[in-house]
Amino acid sequence: MRFMRAASGVSGRSQTLFAITRCLPFLVLAAVLGIELSPAHTLYTGPLLSPAPALAAVTMGPVGTGGVAVLAGVVSAITAIHNDAWGTPQLYTNLLALLVVAVASVATCAVRVRRDRELAHIRRIAEVSQNVVLRPLPARMGVVNTASVYLAAERGAQIGGDLYEAMCTRYGVRLIVGDVRGKGLAAVRSAAAVVGAFREAVHYEQDLAEVMHRCAAALAREYELLDRSRLQDPRELEEQFVTVLLAQVVTDDSLVRLINRGHPPPLVMHEGEVRSLDPARPLPPLGLEEFLGPPAIGVETFPFLPGDRLLLHTDGVIEARNDCDEFFPLHRAMETLDCATPSEYLDGLRHALVRHTEGRLTDDAAMVLIERDTGGADRPFR
Repeated sequence: MRFMRAASGVSGRSQTLFAITRCLPFLVLAAVLGIELSPAHTLYTGPLLSPAPALAAVTMGPVGTGGVAVLAGVVSAITAIHNDAWGTPQLYTNLLALLVVAVASVATCAVRVRRDRELAHIRRIAEVSQNVVLRPLPARMGVVNTASVYLAAERGAQIGGDLYEAMCTRYGVRLIVGDVRGKGLAAVRSAAAVVGAFREAVHYEQDLAEVMHRCAAALAREYELLDRSRLQDPRELEEQFVTVLLAQVVTDDSLVRLINRGHPPPLVMHEGEVRSLDPARPLPPLGLEEFLGPPAIGVETFPFLPGDRLLLHTDGVIEARNDCDEFFPLHRAMETLDCATPSEYLDGLRHALVRHTEGRLTDDAAMVLIERDTGGADRPFR
């Protein structure tokens, strides 16, 4: 599994701007010193020293900001001695202003650094929590080769609700991809409940529909544990749901079995052509069982021949927009790529998605790709 930020670094232009900003207080101090020690010392440069610590606080920590403040004091003393300005009211006023700005800047830096450390710690915890739901997938499972990628939108300490898993069972390779409505710890708890039920049920339930029922029951129990009093809006609990797609591939036929509960349909690539596997009868997401009437949940089958590739994804992929408010053309991107392995193919899709959005995803995006391989037809399921 590849886990990464949509914009995994600053651009060269941002680095240049950062370097210029960091050098700015030193340039100001050098300019003041040069003017005061030159024939142009008649210019009044005293007020230019006070902003130096504030400028340093933008890009430096408390130590660096304090160092710039001390350096500004040294420059002020040197110019006062050179111009014989000791004892004048202007000098004391400038020093007092420099002291006030320096103390405020250092204090601001200290608070910012502490908050940044706390936020970094929270992000590390969030990533560990997310990895419980998004475990790495092996490159080979039974008769399929697999690859996965997860793109996290830049949202501070918030955690996404995307989930996926693939398990090799005696019934075949079974996969789940889902998306919890909302963000934060509540979404992660819901995702963990669903994927945890899936990991257990796939080994004991022969019917794929029963696996879906087990996931729905686990989510219902999780919702019962939520404390309604902590919700800002009592209707918030009623509006929570999880879109889920189950897939199964077995050895003895060239089919893929699907159950779709309100999730974006998967895409299959056969001989260079991409087709959407839309459900014949749309079903509501998990958590909205009151809208699920007869007939009961059924498994739909679609051709999945050796060499075919099946892409399961969340709505963060197809709903990603560029500056022109255009959705990401997933179908076209899949047809234009020509990569040897599923990992390389999925990496190409990731690059296409990041280019389309210029690294600015508004929602987390997860993709799982499986490829039916004729070489693994004789491998037993574990």
